[in-house]
Amino acid sequence: METYVVVVAGFGVLVLLTAWLPMVLRALPLSLPICCVGIGAALSVIPAIGELTPHPGSHAKLIEHATEAVVVISLMGAGLKIDRLFGWRSWSVTWRLLGIGMPLTILALTALGSALLGLGLASALLLGSSLAPTDPVLASDVQVGHPDEDHEDEPRFALTSEAGLNDGLAFPFVNFAIALAGTGGLTGLSWSHWFAVDVVWKIAVGAILGAAIGRALGWLMFHLPNLSKLSRTGDGFVALGVTCIAYGCVQVVDGYGFVGVFASAVALRSSSRGHDYHRKMHDYAEELERLLMMVLLVGFGAVLIGGGLLNDLTWPAVAFALVALLIVRPLSCWIGLIGSGRSTEDRAVVSFFGIRGLGTVYYLAFATGHASFEGTDLLWSTAGLTVLISILLHGVTVTPVLRALDRRMGRDTESAQLDLTLPRPTA
Repeated sequence: METYVVVVAGFGVLVLLTAWLPMVLRALPLSLPICCVGIGAALSVIPAIGELTPHPGSHAKLIEHATEAVVVISLMGAGLKIDRLFGWRSWSVTWRLLGIGMPLTILALTALGSALLGLGLASALLLGSSLAPTDPVLASDVQVGHPDEDHEDEPRFALTSEAGLNDGLAFPFVNFAIALAGTGGLTGLSWSHWFAVDVVWKIAVGAILGAAIGRALGWLMFHLPNLSKLSRTGDGFVALGVTCIAYGCVQVVDGYGFVGVFASAVALRSSSRGHDYHRKMHDYAEELERLLMMVLLVGFGAVLIGGGLLNDLTWPAVAFALVALLIVRPLSCWIGLIGSGRSTEDRAVVSFFGIRGLGTVYYLAFATGHASFEGTDLLWSTAGLTVLISILLHGVTVTPVLRALDRRMGRDTESAQLDLTLPRPTA
């Protein structure tokens, strides 16, 4: 009973910190994820807590479902706050990041994992495809603002839409790694089946069915006779219902649920676009996402030390993490944005802020629960270090970089106004 009471009290403290820390950190070059990881790491030093902290690889199914929940909620929030109409031209930067930047990243990381870490093809591909997507949860600081809020410049829009789609679009490569692990090599694979099912069918079903669900639920919310409109309830938790319906329905017909949730959110956003209820749903999704994120990142910080997540690190693994974040992602996306017509500053911001996070953890847990991979402990340690460095590196740089971006655009946003509240150095 004492343990239960302590856990309840600790959760209460975490809830309060969820509301309070973002306000306190707003003017500092720190992020909420950094604080969460630090709290978890500090708690794991306490012997009673450290002894109870398991390695994530030993509870892959639990980790898979926990990270899955926060990712799908994050995808709903990301889709609801995009004001830009969906289209081939208007989303051209997104298609470049997804069609050129992400495959190049996966290819480069797979080659790097094989050459630097000595991994087999299946394990190297799993590591590369798990680390390729920009995380929709931890990338919230570099995304667009609330619905109908004037924060939708090109870098923020590109990172929001990329994070919304690339978690789902990394799935074909993860499934390919699982198939490789099962057959033991390329010769036993059915390429036509993988392309037809894992690439074409599952992506198409996710996009089409997800969008149809979003449009149908948009009609229920905004276009029924006035007394029957779902939007009249004013309840933001409807966003959670939409998320679960879209994810469940797409998964049932063997599509990619991540793609389905984001597609449903974008389609729902297009229904009665100026309605205030979009803001209500988004705010609820954002609050729930932030709470779940804090819980998981405190756990991530705890397993770094108490759970021995980094115990299998090697110097080549450290080099892999640094090269992945500082060279592979920026260079791959920079190549993808050549000819996009965007400024050098915009391309630099988009290419640099490829934040890695809970999506990576989800893919590793999912894949290792479906097949046996060589060097699993090394995979977890390398991915864990990469996520940790990303949280620290991008968390420290996001505030000054976006503040400078706002100043360059002459936007009078909260980000830019923070400078007015800080003491100026005297000559």
